Amino acid sequence: MNTTGKVDVLLGLQWGDEGKGKVVDVLTPNYDVVARFQGGPNAGHTLEFEGRKYVLRSIPSGIFQGNKINIIGNGVVLAPDLFMAEAKDLEKSGHPLQERLHISKKAHLILPTHRILDRAYEAAKGKAKVGTTGKGIGPTYTDKISRNGLRVGDILEDFEAKYEAHKARHLKMLAALGWTDFEGFDEIEKNWLEGIAYMRRFKLVDSEHEMNNILRSGKSILCEGAQGTMLDVDFGSYPFVTSSNTICAGACTGLGIGPNKIGEVYGIMKAYCTRVGAGPFPTELFDETGKAIRDKGHEYGAVTGRERRCGWIDLVQLRYSIMLDGVTQLILMKSDVLDSFETIKACVAYRLKDGSVTEELPYELEGVEPIYKEFKGWKTDMTKFKDPTQFPQAFCEYIKFLEDFLETPIKIISIGPDREQTIVL
Repeated sequence: MNTTGKVDVLLGLQWGDEGKGKVVDVLTPNYDVVARFQGGPNAGHTLEFEGRKYVLRSIPSGIFQGNKINIIGNGVVLAPDLFMAEAKDLEKSGHPLQERLHISKKAHLILPTHRILDRAYEAAKGKAKVGTTGKGIGPTYTDKISRNGLRVGDILEDFEAKYEAHKARHLKMLAALGWTDFEGFDEIEKNWLEGIAYMRRFKLVDSEHEMNNILRSGKSILCEGAQGTMLDVDFGSYPFVTSSNTICAGACTGLGIGPNKIGEVYGIMKAYCTRVGAGPFPTELFDETGKAIRDKGHEYGAVTGRERRCGWIDLVQLRYSIMLDGVTQLILMKSDVLDSFETIKACVAYRLKDGSVTEELPYELEGVEPIYKEFKGWKTDMTKFKDPTQFPQAFCEYIKFLEDFLETPIKIISIGPDREQTIVL
C-alpha cells in the first residue's frame, strides 16, 4: 500500500455510526499522519483494544499509533471544555497528546451559548425538530457561515473581549426567542474558559500549509470523516442532517488540500443500517428483527447512549453514497451481527408514492417503500475466524452480490469490535 504523497480519505456511507473509529485504528499503521476534516463532539468514534474501550469525539483516531501526528482540521468545530476532558482522559491512559496533536487555527469554537441556542432552536421547532445532540454544533456552523464565528486562532490575542462580544450577541438572540433556562451556565462557562487555557498548550497551526508541506515531503495522510454521507448538509436527507459536508469533498475544504491529491477513498458501511434521531429511514424495522439487530449490534450512541433505529442494508442509498464520494474500496462492518439470522434482506430498489420503481435515490425519501432481495442466512459464528477461506458459502455469495450491485470491491470485513477481529481480503 504505497500512499506516498497522497491523501487517502475514510468516511461513513450511511447515517453515521458505521464503525469508522475501529477502521482508522486498523489502517493508521500505514500512514504518517491522521487528520479529522469536519464535524464536532457530536461524533463518537469507539475503539477497543488490549481490553480497553475508548470513545473519541474530536481527536483523530490515529492518536493511539505511536508518535504519529494527528491534525484537527479547519472544518472541525471544537468545544474547548469537551476537548480538554477527552484529552486529559487520554493522557491519563498513557497517550502523550501535546507532541502528537496539532489544531488548525481556522477551526471554529463552540461557545457555551451555542449549546443553549441549540436547545432553544430545537424547542422552537416543536414536532418538526431534527433531533440534534444539543452540543451546539448547528449554531456554531451557522455563525461560521454568517461570518460571525470565533476561531481557535482568536484565543492567541485579545480573546476575552472577543468572547464577551460574541456572548452578548447570543444572549440578545436568546432573549428574542424568550429563552430563560440558563441552569448550570456559570459552571459550564468556567470549565469552557479552562478549556481555552488548556488548548493554548497545544501546537496551533495553519493546517492547510502543514498538510501540503507533509505531502511535499513524500509522507502519507489519512483523512478521517465524522458522521456519514447521508447526513451531509447538501446531499443527505435534509433537513435531518448535520451542518457540515460529510462527503469526500469535505476533506478538501476541511483541510485545505486540492482534489487531485486524493488517492484511495475508503467507504465504510454496516451489514445492516442504523440511524439516530429524526428523519426518513426507508428500511427501518419496527419488529422483533429490528430489536434483535439493535441488541446484537449494541446499537446505542457512543456519546449520547440513545437507542439507534435499525433496519436492513439499503443498497440504493449505498450506491448513491459511493457515487458522491468516489469510493474505491468498501469496508464491511458488523457482519457478525447477522450471524444467527435465517434470512438476510437487502433493499435493491424503491417503490415511490406514485407506484413507479427506481434504483436512484429520490429528492424526497419520506414514504418510499423498499423492495428487498432475500438471502439465505449463513448461521455461523464468524467472530473467531482469522482467514477469509473460513467464511461459509452463503456469506461469500452475499459478499459477491454486494460487490456486483455496488460495483466496488469489499477489501476489509469486520467480524467483531476488537482490532484483531478484522479480515483483509
